[in-house]
Amino acid sequence: MTTSDQAHRRGSPEFRRIALALFAAGLATFMVLYCTQPLLPLFAQDYRLTPAEASLAVSVCTGTLALAILPLSSLSEAWGRIPVMTASLFCSAALQLVVALSPSFPVLLVARGLQGIALAGLPAVAMAYLSEEVHRGSLGFAMGLYVGGNSIGGMGGRVITGLVTDVAGWRWALATVGLVSLGCAVLFRLAVPASGNFRRAPLRLGALARGVAGSVADSGLRRLYTIGFLLMACFVTIYNFLGFRLLGAPFWLSQAVVGLISVAYLAGTASSPAAGRLVDRFGRRKVFWLTTVVMLAGLGLLLSDNLVLLVIGLLVLTAGFFAAHTVASGWVGARAQANRAQASAAYLLCYYLGSSVGGSVGGLAFSGGGWLAVTGFTAALTLGCLAIGFSLRSLVPAAPVTPLPVPSLSAGR
Repeated sequence: MTTSDQAHRRGSPEFRRIALALFAAGLATFMVLYCTQPLLPLFAQDYRLTPAEASLAVSVCTGTLALAILPLSSLSEAWGRIPVMTASLFCSAALQLVVALSPSFPVLLVARGLQGIALAGLPAVAMAYLSEEVHRGSLGFAMGLYVGGNSIGGMGGRVITGLVTDVAGWRWALATVGLVSLGCAVLFRLAVPASGNFRRAPLRLGALARGVAGSVADSGLRRLYTIGFLLMACFVTIYNFLGFRLLGAPFWLSQAVVGLISVAYLAGTASSPAAGRLVDRFGRRKVFWLTTVVMLAGLGLLLSDNLVLLVIGLLVLTAGFFAAHTVASGWVGARAQANRAQASAAYLLCYYLGSSVGGSVGGLAFSGGGWLAVTGFTAALTLGCLAIGFSLRSLVPAAPVTPLPVPSLSAGR
């Protein structure tokens, strides 16, 4: 566990550097990961694809990311948290330029798959780094800032692609995202302080398997993993197919305006640290219940044919989603008594599998029943989150355990 005298508290210079570095890292991750999302209607048109087929430009990347999270998060136990995160950011930025130059849709999918593998070195490692380096009383706020960076990155990637596509085409739009993410990688490396609560250890595959099995064996963690899957499946489905709805009747918006709609991500930027502060004050269960109810309210408004009400619904849904993810991801790190990196990676594996699977299944719903089917599908997913959230009320607190002989998360470097 992180020692209280070494952990950084909110307001200290080191905490501010950590917050800036992880904010930049989260921004770059989501910017690259979902920059193709507003372009799905163009891919469908240019390559003569169905909405479900076009959605593979998102699902392939999130799917390979999910599969690579556990190996790369474990690599950080031997190589170090900061080197893995740095390599992840620079490699994903370089691959973004390959995506922009892809000569065909299959080649684009291959490049996106490789990009997902590169991105996998950031999410779980960042969560473990924060859990190690930030004082427990400030962890909720720090996690909220990191997730807030995710929300600005998701917004920025969509806005950039929308605006640049209207002026210069989608290839230039994707290249621009790559250059911005490269700048974020440089900022991260300059700002992030050296790990103070990390002990390097050799990578042992058997110990890794036992660490993952131990995290899955915990009933509370299993429920949190399921929540991560359902949350992301809901959120990505809405954003994957909202563009198809807005570009057609009754709205007929331009690609640039559709990209600007993603300014709704600012609601997530505000709600993530706010949720972290509420968790530090009122506890995770109550705050999580509230966030899922907020998401359901947003989904209801998204059924409207009035653009103003639809945008309000998107704001409400986005705020609820990022707040819920802040609560759930922080809960995993706090509940895992040992092998925290593996527990965080298992949560994110389910989280990004939700993006990959949910986004594709949502495409089938959209093709079969239009926007009404999409909102019904995502409402069912959110209700599942709420039901699991209520079941956590009777969850027995995790008992302290002796860590398995997996590379330690708890001393200094």
